[in-house]
Amino acid sequence: MARKKRFNLIGIPQHVIQRGNNREPCFYQRDDYSRYLNILEKTAVKFDCKIHAYVLMTNHVHLLVTPMDEHSVSEMMQSLGSQYVRFFNKKHNRTGSLWEGRFKSSLVDSDAYLFTCMRYIELNPVRANMVKHPAEYPWSSYAVNAQGIKNAVKEKHPVYLSLNSNEKLRLKSYRDLFKQHIDEDVIDDIRSSLNHELVLGRSYFKDRIDEITLRQTRKGKVGRPKVEDERGVYIVNY
Repeated sequence: MARKKRFNLIGIPQHVIQRGNNREPCFYQRDDYSRYLNILEKTAVKFDCKIHAYVLMTNHVHLLVTPMDEHSVSEMMQSLGSQYVRFFNKKHNRTGSLWEGRFKSSLVDSDAYLFTCMRYIELNPVRANMVKHPAEYPWSSYAVNAQGIKNAVKEKHPVYLSLNSNEKLRLKSYRDLFKQHIDEDVIDDIRSSLNHELVLGRSYFKDRIDEITLRQTRKGKVGRPKVEDERGVYIVNY
């Protein structure tokens, strides 16, 4: 069976997840997390991807990424994954695959769902009962987005910058978002969109993406035939 083609829209954020093979750990020690972030920083620059949020869990990784060139997310993830596997296998005296197949991703309606997706990503350690507050977990972007810690990996999305022109007030506004509970149905929508590699967004946004790409944007909706240009890429500005 042919692999399902990804949405490939320049300038639109993607929520990406990559899991360890058989849900086995892909990080054991502090150096593992640090090396992954170091490689992520370099590959994001090389393939022109902007990283807005991330969390490195024991056996999987979440990223919120905006591609600025065609196929740049796929190219970044392929390079990142292979470089990290070589490091991890050599360090831990192992062989074979580390990742559970290819990564999954969903397109994100940034105007309506950017902050929800960022909170979902940075709250992963809390939902897993690893910490009580996201600030306690060292391997996520929360410290950057909420506390102003400098980080070469993270790039600020325009919607995030629109919280406030004053950095201190912007950081406070972002922290205040975490006082709001994410409804379970919204969490289900995020997970479903990600696992089925569809679109997380308002009906209007999904309709626009459907119109542009002629592809299925909703679970259970019958898609239309795929039409694309000679590069196999669509560009849309939101």
